Order: sequence, then C-alpha cells, then structure tokens
Amino acid sequence: METKINPSKSAMQYGVFFGLIMILELVISYVFNIDATTNKSYGIIINFLNFLILPILFIYLGCVNYRDKINNGYISFGECLKIGVLICVLAALVYGIFGAIFNALVPEFMEEILRKSRVVMMEQNPNMTQEQVDMAISWTEKFMNPLISIPISILMYAFIGLIYSLIVGAIVKKDSPQNF
Repeated sequence: METKINPSKSAMQYGVFFGLIMILELVISYVFNIDATTNKSYGIIINFLNFLILPILFIYLGCVNYRDKINNGYISFGECLKIGVLICVLAALVYGIFGAIFNALVPEFMEEILRKSRVVMMEQNPNMTQEQVDMAISWTEKFMNPLISIPISILMYAFIGLIYSLIVGAIVKKDSPQNF
C-alpha cells in the first residue's frame, strides 16, 4: 500500500511566495510613495493582481506542481481544494504579519494613508459632515488593527482560494486509477 503524499508540501512554497509578492508591492508603494487612494490606476492594478491574477496563478502552479512532480501525475479535486485554500491562507498570513510589523515600525505610513483617505472622502462626498468623516476614519482605523485585519484577510483569502480552487481543480484534476 502506498503512502499518501500531503498536498500541503506543494502549497507551502507557493503560499509563501504569493505572500512575499504582496509584501513587495507594499514596500514598493512605500518606497516610491505610491498611494492607491490618490492614484486610482495603481489601486486597480494592485487589486486586480492580488485578488484575481496571483491567486489563480499560484493555485494553478501549486496544483500542477503537486500533480506532476510530487504525486506521480495524479491529483484529486479535493487535493486541489486543499492546495488552493492553503496557498491563499498562507499568503494572507505572511502578508498580514508583515503588515502588522511594518505598521509598528513605520506608523507614519498608516497615518499618511488615513490623512489622504480623509481628503479623498471629503472631495468625493462634499455633503458629508465632519462628524461623519471622523466616524468613517475611526472605523477605518479599527479595521486596520492587526487583531481584526489579519483574521479578516485570512477569511477573505480562504474564500477566494476556495472559489478559484474549484475552477482550477476542474481543469487540472486527474484521478489515480487506483482510486476507482
């Protein structure tokens, strides 16, 4: 009887790499002072990458790597789901932990983002009172707290990973003849 190879072996490396790419995006935006609130095209590109292109790419690469290099050319639909969700959860965890450390080391970065958000909010909604703007900014600050933002990010990316894994799994699955 053959031993079952754990799909997490393939997911670990791709999840960490995905998280590192998101960290690189944050560092680049900080170093070059690029802000998604004032530079809409940058924000659209980053969101498109982080929520569509990169998750699908890394889930696909993780599943194909597991199928072709680790599991002798076979992968079940369930293994694709495990790999995809784990890749996205690891990426969110790596990015979330780095973000918390980064915000602790460079608190002026978040303060600048909140300041710019306030300006953009007042420009886009001139009818908002100062109290409404203050309340919106205070809620934004609360959701930027790592104790809230990291679990929310993990849940959100787990859901994204699940959805994209369903799609990728339907494409790349190849059941072992021993399973029949």
